Amino acid sequence: MASHRKSRPSGTRAAGIRTPALATAALTSMALFSQTAEAAPSSDGKPSLEEVEKKVDALYRQAESATEKYNAAKERTGSQRKQVDTLLDDVARRTDRLNKAREELGSFAAAQYRTGASVPDTATFLLADSPQGYFDQDQLMSRLTARQKGAVDDYVTEQSATMKKRQEATRSLESLTETQDDLKTAKTTVQTKLASARELLSRLTAAEKARLAAIEKQQQEAADRKAAELAKQQAAAADRATSSSTASGSSSSGTSSSSSSAYATKAAKAIAFARAQIGKPYVWGATGPGSYDCSGLSQAAWKAAGVSLPRTTYDQVNAGTTVPLADAQPGDLVFFYDDVSHVGIYIGNGMMIHAPKPGAYVREESIYYGGESIIHSVVRPA
Repeated sequence: MASHRKSRPSGTRAAGIRTPALATAALTSMALFSQTAEAAPSSDGKPSLEEVEKKVDALYRQAESATEKYNAAKERTGSQRKQVDTLLDDVARRTDRLNKAREELGSFAAAQYRTGASVPDTATFLLADSPQGYFDQDQLMSRLTARQKGAVDDYVTEQSATMKKRQEATRSLESLTETQDDLKTAKTTVQTKLASARELLSRLTAAEKARLAAIEKQQQEAADRKAAELAKQQAAAADRATSSSTASGSSSSGTSSSSSSAYATKAAKAIAFARAQIGKPYVWGATGPGSYDCSGLSQAAWKAAGVSLPRTTYDQVNAGTTVPLADAQPGDLVFFYDDVSHVGIYIGNGMMIHAPKPGAYVREESIYYGGESIIHSVVRPA
């Protein structure tokens, strides 16, 4: 499959981007291991609850990554299909003009035949690979009138242009076919991963499901505490910035304040839209209004604020200014994982609105839902 993403080197990232301390596919499961003393494998050879959760989490992550690939392929398919349609229409028009030019040359040949004039072998000309080369012979060109020479030039020019357009259309069709194959592959991958996750979860007993719910509650409480800490840090930083601005009386503060106010107005509209979607289901590839995937929600929310974002997380992460996590403002987009396969809309106080994963619903949640390590970057889109 042709890559549609920029390669992302590992290691230290720029300001506002966190370096994962653990392999992203196992982050949630590692947290689970540390939060329960009952993580030992079962004696009957069945995988433990934590092992099942680890596999399910990895499958959901892989499905979400495949969803973004599906979204990208779907976008390419749409644009390529329009390009192919345009090219084919152009080829049809040029072919029509080519046929008319050929008919005109044929009428010249017929007229000269009726008058007994010596003419080039028209049939040979019409079948020749290089009509221009055929007529470049002085003894043949000298027999043509100015009007006939013009008709020959028109024919040769139109034939060359038509052949080029046909070749371009063929290449575009081949590219479209490849993208359609990518689309099918990504769709199959999503469906396979989700089916595997559902199958694993179906094996859990009622007691195991209850214990899993308790573990998830512990995770949520820990994430909420972390979010509250960030909220306090951001509030303190805002107070210091206000005090510093008042003391300095900088003349540039008016421009900065105006820009900040304009962003806050747009962000409020985006957040209001996102909040109105809470409770709607996550559906991979969906852009609303009844359901969303993660990037579909962020795109729709900012569209409501008058800002056009690309379709996929891979492109959305580059559609703005990267800012430090500590400076995140409501409306900013928070991206997760090394492959940038998830996104949420920051609403302040360490919280976001996002479409989490298959089987879940749009909701408010701490940006630390999977640990601080999985936060990739924060981007201000407007």
